[in-house]
Formats: sequence, structure tokens, C-alpha cells
Amino acid sequence: MGKLLSFKTAGLIGLAVLASAPAQAEVIARTDTGFVVRVTGEVAASPAEAWKAFTTPSLWWNPQHTFSGEAANLGMDPSANGCFCERLPVPKGAPPTQKPGSVMHMRVVYAEPYRALRLVGGLGPLQSEAVNGTMTVTFKPVDGSSGKATRILWEYVVGGFMRYKTETISGAVDKVLAEQIAGLTKLIGPSSPAPVPASAPSSRPGPESDGEPAPALIAEPLPEAVSAGEEAAEVKEVPSYTPDPTKDDAAAGESVKSALDQLFRQKDDRLPPGR
Repeated sequence: MGKLLSFKTAGLIGLAVLASAPAQAEVIARTDTGFVVRVTGEVAASPAEAWKAFTTPSLWWNPQHTFSGEAANLGMDPSANGCFCERLPVPKGAPPTQKPGSVMHMRVVYAEPYRALRLVGGLGPLQSEAVNGTMTVTFKPVDGSSGKATRILWEYVVGGFMRYKTETISGAVDKVLAEQIAGLTKLIGPSSPAPVPASAPSSRPGPESDGEPAPALIAEPLPEAVSAGEEAAEVKEVPSYTPDPTKDDAAAGESVKSALDQLFRQKDDRLPPGR
């Protein structure tokens, strides 16, 4: 029987898939009591299609990292208090009255379809430790060669008391989550970068650009004609839940956190601190 997030070397085979797929995972922070793993991937699908695939883990989760040994036993209810759960079939030779078992891997605490999903729980061996694990997933539309693509970004933040050295367990979690994003990317189909029009100036200095680099393919800052106060008011009315497109992936997680925290502050300023 496989074990979810089994950190044996044999359970980490297949990471070479990442070399050819637009997906990656890395440990971006670590202390003696916790760590943060960031996982990103770009798929050739709309955010709605990517959301549907992500919330159907039975189609892409590596069965080696399940308790039952079968990904088909996994399911996820992408709504508040919904469960990322696994069914444990009745073992052979069990008494006729024995019922199937179950495992709650994570619980959904925030769900905004096609944009953001947040789950809490300790995956695998972390379930037996006194830690908190929070996974935030965002789905952001980006340009791709097929005309539509989605960048899936999730961060798994773990902290608390554990009987593992964080430098060991964080690396193992990083590798296993890399497998999962590779499986999801393979299921949906990896996205290729959108082709640059032939008329676009080169990003390297040359005769065509008179030594000036081409404009970066990112959202431009607001023109000065729009006052900062007006823009701030607009953001306050319609808070964003996805990473700021002017920021790179290295800051995306913090952008998501700030946006969601801003939303809850705006909805009820009476909430006491430390919620």
C-alpha cells in the first residue's frame, strides 16, 4: 500500500518530466520550525478548465503518494469546508460488517471558482505532527501559443512542531509536489509561450533597436493622468485575488496573500485583530 508523500527515493522517480514541461517547484523559505514550497505550472487551458482539472485529483495525483495505492479513490469538494479526501476500500478478508475507511488530506477554507482556492492540512507524514499546513492555489490567465493559457501557482506553508528536520522534510515535500504539478500539467497539456510578432523589436540591442532594449512584455504602470487616489479607490471596491501581473512569480504568493487579506479587511473592518 502506498503512503501519501512517501519520501522514499523510489517514490520520487519521474521528476525528469519537469525538464520538458513548463512546471517547477522550489523551497522558497525555511526555518527550524517551518518552510514554504512554491509550485508553478502553465497549461494550455482556460482558468475554468484548469480549475476543473485541479479539483479532480483522481485524474492526475500520483497513486504512489496515496494511502490506498489508487488515485481513483481521491476526491475534492472545492467549496468552503469541502474535503480533499481519500476513500480506503475494505480490505480483502475483512468482516462483512466492516465499512470503507477514509482520509482527510486537506480541508477547503476559501474557494473562488476559476481564481483562487485555499486548503489547510498536513500532507502525508505531516498529518501526524503538530503543524499547520496552508496551501493557496491561484489560476491566472496568460498568453499562450494556442491563444489561451493559465498559470497555476500554489504555495504550501508549513509551520509548527515536527519530529523532522526541516531541511530534510522540506526538500522531500518539494520533490513530491513537483511530481503532482507535472502530472497536472501533463493531463491538461503544457502551454508554450505566445509567439512574438515578427514586427516586434528585438529585446537585445542591435541596429534595429538603435541599442535600446525592447519594451518588457508585462503590464505597463498606470499613466500619470490617473491619480493614485482614484486607482486605490477602484482597487478597494473590486479587490483582486490573483497575483499582480506586474510582479514576477517570486512575489506572486505574497501578492495573493495581501489581496485576500485586503478583501476580508474591506468586508468587515470590525473584525478584531488576530483573526
